[in-house]
Amino acid sequence: MRRFLPSVLQHTTLQDTEVVVVDNGSTDDSMAYLQSLSGTPEALSAHLRIIAYTENYGFAAGYNRAIASIDSEIVVLLNSDVCVTAGWLSPVLDYMQQHPDVGAAQPKILAYNSLLAHRQDASQPVTFEHAGAAGGYIDMLGYPFCRGRIMGYVAPDKGQYDTVARAFWVSGAAFFIRTKLYNELGGLDESFFAHMEEIDLCWRLNSRGYNLVCVPQSAVYHLGGGALAYDNPRKTYLNFRNNLLMIYKNMPQPHLRHVLICRFVLDYVAALQALITLKPQHSRAIIRARIDYLRMKRTLSRNRQENLNLATHPYPDTIVRRSVIFDYYLRRKKE
Repeated sequence: MRRFLPSVLQHTTLQDTEVVVVDNGSTDDSMAYLQSLSGTPEALSAHLRIIAYTENYGFAAGYNRAIASIDSEIVVLLNSDVCVTAGWLSPVLDYMQQHPDVGAAQPKILAYNSLLAHRQDASQPVTFEHAGAAGGYIDMLGYPFCRGRIMGYVAPDKGQYDTVARAFWVSGAAFFIRTKLYNELGGLDESFFAHMEEIDLCWRLNSRGYNLVCVPQSAVYHLGGGALAYDNPRKTYLNFRNNLLMIYKNMPQPHLRHVLICRFVLDYVAALQALITLKPQHSRAIIRARIDYLRMKRTLSRNRQENLNLATHPYPDTIVRRSVIFDYYLRRKKE
């Protein structure tokens, strides 16, 4: 927050905007730091507001509680490890104003560490960032990927994705959404706690006929793993568990059985691979994720039925009708 909040305050100066920082029950000196900022010219210019909770409600519930107290046409969910750039708001907001069919959007998301490397050595490319890149998609088995990121591979930004494009999901790192829609759709699913909850919300938007886009004329830089490191078994657990919960909640019946059978096999292959590569904690995390998915899905049957009943596009055309696993590992396709 010390590193990146100043850029947000500096570059969020449009009329009728405010910066709201939500403290999710932090136990460090975050609140003291925020209070020290409150009276500065930058904080006053950006209309800094602080919402403090006494406990950690998680990514999903923390946002839901905060957005319930925000009265604006559009809200931007912005991770604390994101560095924004001058004019970052205008291109996305303008596009959404001009296209009322767009329910949610994101800027181009680049890797902050690659920017630092590029500044040290111009031959080092600035790359896309894992969580969102230039717009997210899922394949026929529910695996997420992006323009600019497939599985673990992130591409250098050569301007190849500098056109506005429809997406299946937009990144929770910098997530623009119409506030009314956010509330009507129930916000982020709090049972997820963290990870995949924005893709789950995007699936609801897609299935109810709203478009989602990446507007690359705006760019931000994401550190990634600022709250939970990429190699943390907890992240592995949440990603696998929540991906299965998302599929169960949203996938229409004709496809669900086939997808879940394939995922059963592929998830245990992933667990075996983690074990072979000497990552036993990650292997256990995947197995525990599958066990907890089976336990939790019973409580989400009503959510599933509601999603299917309200869907006007049960199988959105932004779901890619191929397997990204097959393309990446067997065809060696990385872009």
